[in-house]
Amino acid sequence: MSRIAAFFDLDRTLIDVNSAILWARAERRDGNLSLLQLLKVLYWAGLYHFSLVNAESTADMALAHYRNRSMLDLEHRARNWFHREIRHRLRPGARRALDWHQKAGHLLVLLTTSFHQAAREAAETWGFDAWIANRPLEDGQGRMSGACEKPFCYGAGKVARAEKWAENHRVDLQESYFYSDSYTDLPMLERVGNPRVVAPDPRLLRLARSRGWPVLSW
Repeated sequence: MSRIAAFFDLDRTLIDVNSAILWARAERRDGNLSLLQLLKVLYWAGLYHFSLVNAESTADMALAHYRNRSMLDLEHRARNWFHREIRHRLRPGARRALDWHQKAGHLLVLLTTSFHQAAREAAETWGFDAWIANRPLEDGQGRMSGACEKPFCYGAGKVARAEKWAENHRVDLQESYFYSDSYTDLPMLERVGNPRVVAPDPRLLRLARSRGWPVLSW
């Protein structure tokens, strides 16, 4: 018997901000980013919000900054950062949606372009059953290689990753849900039977209205 899952995007869906911006600002405060590097992150984040940048190339540039650094050190810093700056940002409407799906017996899955350090903390903190995110690769000595696991969890890559997960867990995507704010998530919104649009960007809002998809404001 197949099961139903509710997939949720993270940035500007479960929370009201782009977590990459908060991470970059924290890294700047801690002396791990220069001012110029912070400004580049803010610029890329703005382009990303309007679907005007190649997210995979942007992630590659970000990972290059951490090449040869300790994965354990990064995970420790990411854990502290999450509980300091992200944990309290779960939107009230998101909490209600999570509770509704949980009571309905649906599996809760975090499906995000963010890196796995943040995704894992979010999933454990907010009661998800699973998380699917981008995972930086490391070498044989616990250092970051500067590369990322493929397929990249973005756009069509999110669909590929979700389909593999669904197959392994006997989940019917046509009966499942996906919540997102971004036009870049259109492939996954079209893949599930129950798309849910949350505080969408302008392109996604127009499309959602034309297709009669529910538009939520949390």
